[in-house]
Amino acid sequence: MSDAEKSGFVARMIGPKKRWRAYRARVAELPGNYRTAVEAVERYLMHFVPIDGDSNVLMFEDLADLFEQAAADGTPVRGIVGDDPAEFVDTFARNYSEGGYVPARARKQLTADIERAAG
Repeated sequence: MSDAEKSGFVARMIGPKKRWRAYRARVAELPGNYRTAVEAVERYLMHFVPIDGDSNVLMFEDLADLFEQAAADGTPVRGIVGDDPAEFVDTFARNYSEGGYVPARARKQLTADIERAAG
């Protein structure tokens, strides 16, 4: 393997990890109810989003952008996810993947977590 190939391989392996850590740091800075909602969406997404480091990290970065902006604007959690959080997340994820199977249990857990975050 040439030095250029090694460098590319290392960048592919480390790049998404650095971006993931930066995303997690951004989420940690969100107000409590927004952080709870993002973490619930994240758990739900982990059930069915295909593993592809770069597009997954982009999706989560966009999720953080959305909730950071909503927190700055004072938009309530329900104003972001609506009455059906599973539908919100399914629609959000379709922008990044072809979707996939979502277990009913994951939908119920997401709904319960958002209820808790929304108050």
